[in-house]
Amino acid sequence: MSDQNLQQKLDAEGDIVEFLRNQQLGPNPYPGVPAEYSNWRNEQRAWAESAVLFNQSYHMVELYVRGPDAMALLEYTAINSFKNFAVNKAKQYVPVTPDGYVIGDVILFYLDENEFSLVGRAPAIEWVEFHAQYHKPDGSKWDVEIERDERTAMRTDGKRKNYRFQLQGPNAMKTLEKAMGQTPPDLKFFNMAHVDINGKDVIALRHGMAGQPGYELFGPWEDYEAVHGALVEAGKEFGLALVGGRAYSSNTLESGWLPSPLPAFYTGDSQMMKDFRTWASAKSYAGMCSIGGSYVPDSIEGYYLTPWDIGYGHIVKFDHDFVGREALEKMADQKHKQKVTLALDNEDMTRVMSSLFAEGGRAKYFEFPSAVYAMHPFDEVKNADGKVIGVSTWVGYSSNEGKMLTLAMIDPDEVEMGKEVKLVWGEPNGGTSKPTVEPHVQTEITAVISPVPYSNVARTAYADSWRATGVGANT
Repeated sequence: MSDQNLQQKLDAEGDIVEFLRNQQLGPNPYPGVPAEYSNWRNEQRAWAESAVLFNQSYHMVELYVRGPDAMALLEYTAINSFKNFAVNKAKQYVPVTPDGYVIGDVILFYLDENEFSLVGRAPAIEWVEFHAQYHKPDGSKWDVEIERDERTAMRTDGKRKNYRFQLQGPNAMKTLEKAMGQTPPDLKFFNMAHVDINGKDVIALRHGMAGQPGYELFGPWEDYEAVHGALVEAGKEFGLALVGGRAYSSNTLESGWLPSPLPAFYTGDSQMMKDFRTWASAKSYAGMCSIGGSYVPDSIEGYYLTPWDIGYGHIVKFDHDFVGREALEKMADQKHKQKVTLALDNEDMTRVMSSLFAEGGRAKYFEFPSAVYAMHPFDEVKNADGKVIGVSTWVGYSSNEGKMLTLAMIDPDEVEMGKEVKLVWGEPNGGTSKPTVEPHVQTEITAVISPVPYSNVARTAYADSWRATGVGANT
């Protein structure tokens, strides 16, 4: 880690917006698996038509939190309620800053008495690490121990503490049943149970991420091959497909999870935020991530989001004291952006793609299936009058829907299903200096406001989850 801290790096850079927009990093890589096992089109179709096995063993950070104060620490740093949270349950853990802006989200697993793990992107995990070494509101120290298991891209041994697989699709249950040799336990959403696969003890979490309900399966790294092999063998009868890195990053377009809120670490005058920026390394997530797209606010705060903006308003529970509670109480009755799916117009997409064959005036290239070219994409969304009414984030192509889709957050007064809006595609002034950005011209693409999740299966099969109704076991 660098000797320079995050605050020193930000001070040296000056304009934080320009600094992050010109960071020399593209989107998050997905190491450890091929880009494609067959081809990304068939891999996408398999999660809707048969079954898929996502391999999540490599790209996410895992943090263990243990000790008498573990539950209290996590509750204090989360907007979620912890009522009825018990061993063998999981939840979406969502922290905010003292000013009420989103840091990120991860999955929190209640593994055993006084033992938890958090799995996902680094910002929320770094926030927990900081607080574990910080102090309670009364000034005393938290009685906890933490253990960070770093993602593969940041290590040299090629091993992790745990393997982690996602079994999804209409035939996921049949595949799991055959791999187990018996009927799987009937679990409610975000509940866990220990199961036996090929003689190995596996923890199964009832979960879903690709527009279909399914299971997350994890256990000790030394059992990786035995469990993976048994699942692949069991799935042959049911059309199980392995999913590579290209298709994996596009699955969220159908299921509606927004993976890319910018962590609101860069400003904030509270002592806690000042102490965090001094604690965090210049090479922490906030010091290394990138922003891309057509939306360029006057200040970094223009990228900050509230829980309501990303569809997590129902998760906010004022039944406990937590960092950011006072700020969120003031925000609760204000107007917030609404998360929607934008379905990009087929003819406009054909026009944009055909510009790549022109002598000049080429639009920004659309990579397939995921067209995300920075860690945090932000593109302007305009109404018929040309007014900016929100931002588009994750963007890509769904072979299942035959559409280019984006996840967006727009002014609720503008939300009307079927209404046409314009997406501003491409960066100003020919583009930033990111290596994923070629010289191009901006263009507007017609889009139709659509439901989120876009997948009808996700809206109905996730009836007990946040994706559909905003209520469920993970709140």
